[in-house]
Amino acid sequence: MSLVKDYVALTKPRITWLILMSTAVGFYFGKPMLKSADLPWVLFHLMLGTGLIASGTAALNQWWERDSDRYMSRTAGRPLPTGKVGAMPALVFGVVLAALGFVELWLGCNLLTAGLGLFTLTSYLFLYTPMKRMSPHSTTVGAIPGAMPPLLGYAAATNALTLEAWALYAILFVWQFPHFYAIAWMYREEYGKAGIRMLPVVEPDGESTASRILWTSVLMVPTSLLPIALAMSGKVYLAASLIMGALLLYCAFKMFRQRSRENARGVLLATVVYLPVLYAVLIFAPR
Repeated sequence: MSLVKDYVALTKPRITWLILMSTAVGFYFGKPMLKSADLPWVLFHLMLGTGLIASGTAALNQWWERDSDRYMSRTAGRPLPTGKVGAMPALVFGVVLAALGFVELWLGCNLLTAGLGLFTLTSYLFLYTPMKRMSPHSTTVGAIPGAMPPLLGYAAATNALTLEAWALYAILFVWQFPHFYAIAWMYREEYGKAGIRMLPVVEPDGESTASRILWTSVLMVPTSLLPIALAMSGKVYLAASLIMGALLLYCAFKMFRQRSRENARGVLLATVVYLPVLYAVLIFAPR
């Protein structure tokens, strides 16, 4: 059972849950294009395939970063740095999961969905992951595959990508900046020891990090209103998005005024609450 837990840990279940949640939101807005009888099966294959390819990507990412993970307290306890899982078994595990996920998305949904999943995996592993050791712009590059889940969900339902799909992509894309810049600030010393060139490592005073947290939080407000412009939601969502945007802005402004770990944690918590609430209102509130 201990070994099973270690392999499960390689899949980063908490992150995979967020990916599946965002994928399901994309599917929800594309589902009117499907016949009702096909809905459960396509959704099942979508969730299974996305879960597999996301878990495989997470395992391969941990395999790639196994050496640098030893230098950070938040990652030192992972299965690879501790030796609980060997490098080769972890590599094979990740490749098998990702391959199964690709095939599941192709056969169970469509080739477009599978292609988007493959693009997410390759751009995350071969662009974002190595770039983290070279440039602080890795956060921007990583946001591209990071925002793909709604596109997968929408493509599974429609076999196309419309403005509605890209609106959901934009929300998740912008959301990542205050979220990950807050994490980067909180763990900047550990990132520095591990040789990962996050923005607060390259610019230790944190002024640029706090500034980007603030301005991307400002950008989050109009971006969150895109579903209104596309008639995907109604007044309840409008009110909720403005309230959640104000909460995020308040935390971001505090961080801008005083760069501290406590204020960075406030931004992080605000983003963690923001996205599920926005998704829930977007789906369940009347249009």
